[in-house]
Formats: sequence, C-alpha cells, structure tokens
Amino acid sequence: MSAAGSPESAGDGPVRGSARPSGLLDVLRVASVVLDAEGRIVLWSPQAEELFGYEAREALGQYAARIMVHEQHVDLVVKLFADVMGTGQSWAGAFPIRRKDGSTRLVEFRNMRLLDDQGDVYALGLCADQGTVHRLEREVALSTRMIAQSPIGLAVLDTELRYVSVNKALEEINGVPADEHLGRTVREVVPRMDVDALETATRRVLQTGTPVVDQSTIGRTPADPHQDHAWSVSLYRLENAFGTVLGVAVSIVDVTEQYRAGIEAEAARRRLALIADASGRIGTTLDLDRTARELAEVAVPELADIAAVDLLDAVVQGRRTSLGPAESAVIRALAVQGYDSAEALEAADPPGQVARYASDRLVTQCVRTASPVMLPEVKDEDLDRIARSSEAAELLGRAGVHSYLAVPLIARGEVLGALDLKRTRNPLPFSDDDLLLARELAARAAVQIDNARWYQSARETALTLQRSLLPSHPPVTGGLEVASRYQPAGATSEVGGDWFDVIPLDGGKTALVVGDVMGSGIPAAAAMGRLRTATNTLASLDLDPHVLLEHLDRITAGLEQAIATCVYAVHDPHLRQCRIANAGHLPPVRVRPGRAPELLDLPTGVPLGVGGVAFSTTTVDLEPGDRLVFYTDGLVETRRDPLDERLDTLLSLLEGPDRPLEDVCDLLLRTLHEPDNFDDVALLIARVTTPE
Repeated sequence: MSAAGSPESAGDGPVRGSARPSGLLDVLRVASVVLDAEGRIVLWSPQAEELFGYEAREALGQYAARIMVHEQHVDLVVKLFADVMGTGQSWAGAFPIRRKDGSTRLVEFRNMRLLDDQGDVYALGLCADQGTVHRLEREVALSTRMIAQSPIGLAVLDTELRYVSVNKALEEINGVPADEHLGRTVREVVPRMDVDALETATRRVLQTGTPVVDQSTIGRTPADPHQDHAWSVSLYRLENAFGTVLGVAVSIVDVTEQYRAGIEAEAARRRLALIADASGRIGTTLDLDRTARELAEVAVPELADIAAVDLLDAVVQGRRTSLGPAESAVIRALAVQGYDSAEALEAADPPGQVARYASDRLVTQCVRTASPVMLPEVKDEDLDRIARSSEAAELLGRAGVHSYLAVPLIARGEVLGALDLKRTRNPLPFSDDDLLLARELAARAAVQIDNARWYQSARETALTLQRSLLPSHPPVTGGLEVASRYQPAGATSEVGGDWFDVIPLDGGKTALVVGDVMGSGIPAAAAMGRLRTATNTLASLDLDPHVLLEHLDRITAGLEQAIATCVYAVHDPHLRQCRIANAGHLPPVRVRPGRAPELLDLPTGVPLGVGGVAFSTTTVDLEPGDRLVFYTDGLVETRRDPLDERLDTLLSLLEGPDRPLEDVCDLLLRTLHEPDNFDDVALLIARVTTPE
C-alpha cells in the first residue's frame, strides 16, 4: 500500500491502495439526494443538510418537492421528475429553492434514474449552489484563457519533474510541440540550458514550498540553436485543498534583450574603465621602452591575449618615412605582453629586435595605409600574413590564434608604428567595439610614445654632449689614485650639468673639481662645458682655490641664467696638504684609516653666479692612505628623506677596511642613487698614495 497522498502506480494500470481525494467536490459542496419512485427522500447527504437547511431526520421520507423546490416551480419539477423516471433520460437545470430558514437560493440540479438489483427505480439528484458553480467556472475559464494566451511560458511539472502541461508561449520558446513535452523532463526537452541549476532549484521548491522568483538561466533551445538566450524563471509549488503536493508551476520570461543590453552596458563600462586606466598608466615616464610596455600591459588581458607595440625603425631614429605599395616595413619591437600563451609569445619579435616585414604582411598594410586591419576569424592561410616568418606562423597556429587586430599609432599626423593584438584564450572574435577601444588606446598612447621618442632623442644628444665634456683621467696622478663616475638622471628628467675634473698642475700637484650647474638639458650641459674649460684655464695659473672660485663666479654671472655649485681642491703631495674652497656645494668626505669618515668642516660659500660674496680657502692635512670623496647632490638628496640621514648613510658606507676605489664608486651609486632620481650624479674619489 502506498502512503496517503503519494499513490504508487504500476505501468498504466489502476492506482492501488487508498488515495486522498481531490478537493474540487469539496469546493463545490455537491449535495447528494436519492428519491424513490414516488418522489420521497430515501438518502440525504450532509452537504444536502448544509445546502437546504434540513437535517436528515427532517428530510428522510418527505416528498422532495416540498422541501427542495420553491413552491412556484413545484408543478414543473414534478413533471420533469416524472419524465426522468419514465424515460431514463437525465435532466439538468437551475431552480430557486426555499431553505428551511425561509431564504431563497439558486441551485444547479442534475437528476438521473437509478435501478437497483431488484429492478426498483430511484432518482439521484446532485445539487450545488449556482453562485459557487459559476464562480468556479469563471475561475477555470479565466485560468485556461490566461494560460493559453499568456506571452509568458507556463508549464506544470509533476513531482518527478516531468511535464504535464505546457502553454503555447513555452512551446514557442522551446521550439518543441506541446505534446512532445508531456511525460518528458526538462533535460530531455532542452538539454542545452543550464539544466542542473534548474533541477536543483525545482527540487528545493518541492521540498520546502518556498518559491523561487526571477532565477536567471542562460542557454540555447531548438527554437534558436545557434544563439544564447537568457530567461527569468520562477517556480511555485502546487498543492491541492488537502495540502498534497501535486508538482511545480513554472513561469519563463525571455529576457534576452535585457541580458544583451546588460552585457553591452558592462562592456561599455569596462571599456571606459580601461581607457581611464590607460590614461593613468601610459606615459608615467618619458622612457620610450617603458611607455610602450605600459601600453601593452593595459591591453592584456582586457582587450587581447597577446599585445605587441612596434615602431618603424626610421621613426625611432628620428626620420619621417612613408612606405610604397611594394615596400617592406622595417620595424623595431618595443614591447610584447602575453597572457598564458608561451607559443604566441615565442612567435613575437623580442623587444629591441629589428625585423623586416614584407609588403603583404598585415602590420605592413596597417602602417602603410594608416588604417586598422581586423580579421575577426583567422584562417590557416591568414597566419602567414600575420607572422614575420613561416616558423612564427606555425607557432601562432599551435597557440590557437583565432582573431587578429592591428591599429596604427599616429601622433601629430605621423604614423609611428602599430599596436598588434591577437586572441587565443578569449573565445570571442574582435568586434567593432573592440576596434574602437583599440583605436582609442592607440591614439592616447601614440602621443605619449611620440613625446618619449623626441625626449629620448634630445636626452641622448645632451648626454652625448655632456659625456664628451667630461674628462678621461689617468688612474694615478700627482700622488693620488683617482676613480670617478658619472650617472645621468632617471628617464623622468633631462640630463643635468654635473661635472668633475682631475687637473695635473706643476710641482706634482693635482686639482680636483666637482661642480653642478643648476638646471637640465643641453643649456645646462653647455654651461657646464664652459665652466669646465674656464676651470682648467684658471687652474694652470696656480691660483689659490678661493681666488679661482672668484674668477669662476664672475664667468658664471656672465652666462645666461646660470648658477652653479662647485668644490675646488688642490692637493700638494710634498706638504701632505689639500687646500679646498667651496661655492655652495655639499662638503667632501675625508676617510682616514682607523678613524670614522667625516664631512669636512668648510665654509659653504654661495653658489657661483650669485656674486658679491667672498670665498675662503681651508687647508686639510692628508696622509698616505687618506681618501677624499667629492660628490654632487644627486647622490644623496631625495624627495622623501632628510638630507642629514642620507649623509649619515654615505658616511656609514665609507666605513670599514680599505677597498679598491672602483668598488667604492660602484657601492655608493648602487646603494644611494635611485633609478627614478630627478638629478644626475658626479662622483670623484681620490686616495693619497705613498711617495716613491
């Protein structure tokens, strides 16, 4: 026997065991009355008691017409009763009745003749309140019409999640006839939807009775097997009047347009975010390679899986160029960035390499025409037009490159190169929206790349000039062993006017000079060259250091907008002394064996070019093994740290056992000079040698 409310069935046979009845008859409150051949009441149901107001003991044995029919219809009802009993044909109709309490009510009647096993004739009357019947009819009619005409897909699933009812809208949504739904599960009808999530939600509704409203699901149905659609699914448990679970009602609304609009809105938001990100990340310095690398990093993985930034080699060298229809493009790779695609990265030209791309290559077409080139779907024969060589094309094929996009880098009307994009892991082809985004990124980055290109050219020119002005000195001169370094400023600034000099003088003496022209670029380097030349000329006159600085001060004042700091020292090995004068420069460090390094206590003076202030000379004793360390402020000054702390760090690095001067120079630069420092550095170290 099956449990109440959960009858078991064997195949298509009858239900075995007890089953709880439907609640429909209870809703109607159908009354049952049996009359004998003379019209007397022989059976009277509890529902009849409720409908007519007479208890069974009052009704049994009474003529039905007297208590069941309004007096004005008695004759008609008696005739109809006689017809039913005489012909055996059933009759149905509605009559007003007068209840025991005197009230009147319209009642629907159904009458039919009955025969028992003795051949006796009886009449069965079924009665229900007409208002209740009509209300139920309206509700059924309304429900039927709503389900049939609703634009929302509606279905009923049984407790085994099989379709038992489907409306026209769902038939169209699924692209499957209604009768092919019945008896089948969702998985069997639309297997390309997210069936697991739907089944899980449906079983939870069956178990808990808690509805699921607006659950999103994505998939494809036979109605449109080639496009993803989105639906909003709601689930409600169905129960009868006794609380027996009958199944689950399902409503499905196609929200594909809203879903696609949401995707497009999200894509637009991501594009705006990427452009905003690019504005902040591209061009943080004026270093050409770094700017190109920043562009490639922004493009991956949001826009592409592989991004390369390539410039025409002539552009890198500062020449304008244009390509003819059959002319190859000589391209210098500046940056390449990849997302989990080693083979595609291997196929790309490594940064710094110069390669020649034939005229039929897509990147050549891009820079020649100054127009984007897009292949949404890359075929095998396209790979040879993308890659530089057949070997690279084979690597791209193995990497799974399926979509390609190249956009020109154009600044100030000149084509600089191209942003080259490929997709491997991202399954979507490049779209028109992707093209717009790539062009926007390329346009923004091209200006930064062009700025970096011209800055780098100007910086290299200034640096070449400055290096040409710096001395090449022998490692040992006039009783001194000397080592020096010049470190240009980081890429965020132009070269400066720092210099040093080692000048042999008569009598075995040596002049040591370190200076810093304020400002940067070619003007500072030119001013530095003039001051260095003047210093060398004045040093040959064997002037006292403070006198020499006074002459340099007047010379500097004659230079346009030039101010400089300078330390000038003359070492005399015979006197074992060094005479030093300072013009607004940081003090040198004296390092003596067995003692802590010290900053020399010199009158600071004012910078050269200020004028009107006298300089003074200080004499410092120097014994063999002693060292003097001269430096410019780019070595120790930063924007974050107090100068005193940085000078203490300098002194601590100079402590310890004596080391080769070249090693000391490297240590100081490696430890103190920061790559993004805005100032260049001149460093000069001299050690007093033992007289021969």
